[in-house]
Amino acid sequence: MIKQDIYDETQALLPLFEKSARHIWNNPELSGHEKNSADYFRKVLSDEGFKIVNSSVLEHAFYGEYGEGSPVIAVLGEYDALPALSQQVCTEKRPITEGGAGHGCGHNLLGSAALTGAVAVKRYLEKSGTRGTIRFYGCPQEELLDGKVKMAAEGLFEGCDAALSWHPMDANYAHDSAYLANTSMKFYFSGRTSHAAFAPELGRSALDAVELMSVGCNYLREHVPDRTRIHYSTDGCGFAPNIVPDRASAWYFIRAPKISAVKDVAARVEKVARGAAMMTETTVRAEHGCGCCEFKENNAFGDLTYSNLIEADAPKYTAEETDFAHKLQSSLDEALIMKSRKIYGMENAAVYMGVGRRDLWKDCTMNASSDTGDISYIMPTGLFTTACWPIGCSPHTWQAAASAGSTFGEKGGFYAAKVIAGTCYDLLTRPEVLAKIIREFKDRDDGDYSPMLGD
Repeated sequence: MIKQDIYDETQALLPLFEKSARHIWNNPELSGHEKNSADYFRKVLSDEGFKIVNSSVLEHAFYGEYGEGSPVIAVLGEYDALPALSQQVCTEKRPITEGGAGHGCGHNLLGSAALTGAVAVKRYLEKSGTRGTIRFYGCPQEELLDGKVKMAAEGLFEGCDAALSWHPMDANYAHDSAYLANTSMKFYFSGRTSHAAFAPELGRSALDAVELMSVGCNYLREHVPDRTRIHYSTDGCGFAPNIVPDRASAWYFIRAPKISAVKDVAARVEKVARGAAMMTETTVRAEHGCGCCEFKENNAFGDLTYSNLIEADAPKYTAEETDFAHKLQSSLDEALIMKSRKIYGMENAAVYMGVGRRDLWKDCTMNASSDTGDISYIMPTGLFTTACWPIGCSPHTWQAAASAGSTFGEKGGFYAAKVIAGTCYDLLTRPEVLAKIIREFKDRDDGDYSPMLGD
């Protein structure tokens, strides 16, 4: 069998992709609650002859395996939705359910394309007799940035030679590197209540401690590595102004280009919190969340995914789909649209059609975070994106949710399924390519990996 055969297998699975993408989009589930989605994927894989291995730690995490021997290729799938992003497939903000969940990050497309690609590879292995193993990983809680971290700590990724991941975006391109490493920390301050006017000297304000911590972290921002992000939110616990509050909390996210820098900055933020407690004569308890790594660079894998982006048939849009994209784009920030158009070299376009720039990733650094970064520390991992919403659109928006439920977005997702299938074919049939990818992975000294688990 030749490579075109695996593309033909993928094309035959278009009904499966569409059914899956629409089922997950119509039944959005928040991180940690993805029962329907996980069960749906398990059933499809089981019916296809995959052996299902469930996590003993996360109820909605698993992998399905088919084949025999090496190489063992992991395809990563996600399916969690986001709060308050319920959205109809239309060009104005219009929730299906007010305040409900929605697929504003396109994970209905992400998981369905990964599933379709993995099933296509399975059918190829079955018909050709090629030696190798394909695994589909059902990965919950990506939006909490901890699902794959906990799966890694459990050992679910052991035995794999390489992994492949993709994400919906506003352009088609391969990533050699991506993401900022991240961790989450919560700080709970305790003080002493008092009447703020009658006896303020008797009070010890937990809210003062939170505010002083914010000031300290603002000064800290001058002395951290480039591209470090320190975000926070606070909770005054609902006290009236005339009561000195005895409890208040702050929730911090810390991002940096390397997980080592995240750990260093997190330790310094904790010192700021303890200093704020000392100044206000309060106490503080730190609660450490999971941390996730940046995406470990692999140029050889980037070359491979890029070649498959070019080789696979890119989407062709109807006039109605292009019009839908233009109307959605008209609701976006014009400055962001123009910036993206300049990067992509596509003046006045609503839809990114190009796949011809290998160096696009250098201009499109992905400053978000993902627990996929941890997988790239465990094994070589390929990452690419496809255009599933208009140029200038960001994930975690109602516009992205509308696109993810549309035929416009689905075409980008199905394109990703073909890229996955083609890339897996190369990894299975071209041992010299896989060997080069593994060699680069081993040669890059990014430190030893251990899952950064929370308290």
